[in-house]
Amino acid sequence: MNIVIVGLGKVGQLLTQYLSDEGHNLVVIDHNDQKVENFVNQFDVLGICGNGANYHVLEEANVQDADIVIAVTSSDELNILSCLMAKQIGAKHLIARVRNPDYSAQKDVFINQLGFAMIINPELEAAKDIRRTLMFSSAIRIDTFAKGKAEMIELRITEKNRLCHTSLNELNQLTRAHILIAAMRRQEEVIIPNGEDVFEVNDHIHVIGTHQDLIRFCIDTGFTTKSLKHVMIIGGSKIAYYLAQQLSTFGIHTKIIEQNHQRCIELSQQLPEATIIEGDGSNEDLLIEEELPHHDAMVCLTGLDEENIVLGLVAKQIGVQKAIAKVNHRSLGNSIIDQLGIDSIVDPKKIIASHIITYVRIKSNNGRTSSLKTLYKVINEKVEAVEFEIHARTPHLNESLSVMPIRRNLLIGGIIRHGKLIIPRGNDTFKAGDRVIVVANQVPLKDISDLFEEDRHE
Repeated sequence: MNIVIVGLGKVGQLLTQYLSDEGHNLVVIDHNDQKVENFVNQFDVLGICGNGANYHVLEEANVQDADIVIAVTSSDELNILSCLMAKQIGAKHLIARVRNPDYSAQKDVFINQLGFAMIINPELEAAKDIRRTLMFSSAIRIDTFAKGKAEMIELRITEKNRLCHTSLNELNQLTRAHILIAAMRRQEEVIIPNGEDVFEVNDHIHVIGTHQDLIRFCIDTGFTTKSLKHVMIIGGSKIAYYLAQQLSTFGIHTKIIEQNHQRCIELSQQLPEATIIEGDGSNEDLLIEEELPHHDAMVCLTGLDEENIVLGLVAKQIGVQKAIAKVNHRSLGNSIIDQLGIDSIVDPKKIIASHIITYVRIKSNNGRTSSLKTLYKVINEKVEAVEFEIHARTPHLNESLSVMPIRRNLLIGGIIRHGKLIIPRGNDTFKAGDRVIVVANQVPLKDISDLFEEDRHE
């Protein structure tokens, strides 16, 4: 597909890497000529230095032939204007990153009246991600499929877990929950597990099941399942606003600590059910004074990765059940969880990049044999969990999984049929209308036919 990316900030850089790897024809636009030059040298892309909302710059980028224009600069207004200008020139589909809550609230107007394909708010999506993780206290992250009919949770194995030093073959002796271990990370190694694999300390496992079965699995195997009632948030960012708003609908009380006086006033007006404290969230004495040890979780959302990490460590040392830190540097992820002990990290740019990649694959998939519905990148972006809807033309329909010519490094993680999750076995089949979850190690999937050796599309 022909794709134009406006803005080479962190999101634009990540999208350029992903989409270039998938073989799309890319043009990148940024006002910083050094960034443009670096990316032209690093990836197979055309680079243009200039204003992404300038008519002549967009013409030079051949926007009239673009299948998708993605505007992800730091300015909402520039992103919106870039897309509107691109639409006038002839671009087919428009995606804009919009962070202002006032604009996000008008999402339907942008899509239904102005012709945008997607308006995506990184702070709102990050808040949703954190909220899901908080609602499942033992999980490092949670991904959902088929509108919540199935979930995939990431867990870290410790010495206290009954799974430790047991094999996958012994799992049915520990739990009767209907789950599937879809993938495992051991240090930097990715494993699509089989029955002989043994779980070790600090292994990260990705488990698929219904919400209730996953809770039962965690109880049976020694993971924490205590519900959270009090959450402290450090930093009064847009993410904090969205998160507190969402948690209040579940009866969870939030306390936000923010240094800026004016921002505290705004938050107190916007979030009447939350407690807003003006102060320095990095001050340990203030945290003790505000009863941090009596909170179930702490979410660190300052603008500094290092400060978020340190605050998360302080919370864990004090005895807080769960600590989540916002981290923008991709290289920090595994070490924070494995070596430092923070429970979860959140990276807004990865979240929205995943949403955009999903949309791009859906559009590039037109006319094929199934519909891609959901895509998540896990384990350092090496593994994808993809949800497809099965059509009547899907290959190997009604054929047993045991005889399907499925490619290596792939796992059928679940089949959702009539709203019910089926943990697949060898005699299960695909039927038209099913939703199928596929976990793939370093195998990008655009269509369900890409699962099969004989039907592989080059």
